[in-house]
Amino acid sequence: MTRYLLAGHSLVLDEALCNGCGRCVEVCPHDVFAMRAHVARVVGRDRCMECGACRMNCSENAITVDSGVGCAAALIAQMASAAPPSRPFTRRKTP
Repeated sequence: MTRYLLAGHSLVLDEALCNGCGRCVEVCPHDVFAMRAHVARVVGRDRCMECGACRMNCSENAITVDSGVGCAAALIAQMASAAPPSRPFTRRKTP
């Protein structure tokens, strides 16, 4: 299991704002989120690379995360090992 330098230290989920859509679960490349009782929960903070996919796809702005070092470190390590991504990054289409 991959653990990242900052291990999701900036990740904040406001469960009161969560509408239960599950987009964060769908787009997170490292299964940091899970749905429990129709609300997203952080279940793997140490796997968070702070890429921001969850924040960009949350229609309720229930997630905040500072994208940065964790994502960059993951990309550099991935490029050095020539390994394929663990799961494709999905970005929500904007009008």
